[in-house]
Amino acid sequence: MMKRFLIALAFLLPAAVMAAPYSGPLDKADIDQSDKASLQRGAQIYMNFCLACHSMQYQRYSRTFDDLGIPADLGEEFLQFTGTPGSHKFSAIDREASAEWFGLAPPDLTMVARVRGADWLYTYFRSFYEDDSRPFGVNNEVFENVGMPHVLQELQGIPRKTYERRMVDGEMREVYVGIKSDGSGSLSEDEFDQAMLDLTNFLVYTGEPMILERQRMGMFVIGFLLVLLILSILLKKEYWRDVK
Repeated sequence: MMKRFLIALAFLLPAAVMAAPYSGPLDKADIDQSDKASLQRGAQIYMNFCLACHSMQYQRYSRTFDDLGIPADLGEEFLQFTGTPGSHKFSAIDREASAEWFGLAPPDLTMVARVRGADWLYTYFRSFYEDDSRPFGVNNEVFENVGMPHVLQELQGIPRKTYERRMVDGEMREVYVGIKSDGSGSLSEDEFDQAMLDLTNFLVYTGEPMILERQRMGMFVIGFLLVLLILSILLKKEYWRDVK
């Protein structure tokens, strides 16, 4: 029995290593779920650059328009590319064909922020870099050998790993200092960072649309419990006064 277990473990270890999560530093995503303007910009980026491949099948267009304060007519004209206002956000891509192109059908991203976290997403969006060895010519520091193109290159430009000559241990060496765009994108570096923050903010919203309401109700519940605690303590004192 032990021998079978060890054989199975030997086969599973390589898969576990290949699937190892990113353990490097993550940039802080300073998002604000009450910032409707940021959420609207994030929705615009998602609908224009991501929805072609990645569905959001657990949220309706109408719900997004209502929550984000987007007039229905403007939402239908500029943000709704599939279905009807009351339908869920399905991508138009054929899943079988996409699985053949990318090696795997693009996943639904409704809940991706709850799985990955805001900091991971924000860092991931800004970690693509040029890599001629990959099928789509790009790779990603956070998700190594990711099977998708850099769809936001139009905004960022061509991102490349940059190096500087620095003194290390008494000798000059080429030291990796980060990823930098070639400036060919439509946005500056700061503007692109803000756009990715807006996109992250939107994905956090889709993962839990009721987050602000939940937090508001949580404050009322805590307040109620505190009042109940005080009343319970006073009642206990009054009760034991009569017992004694």
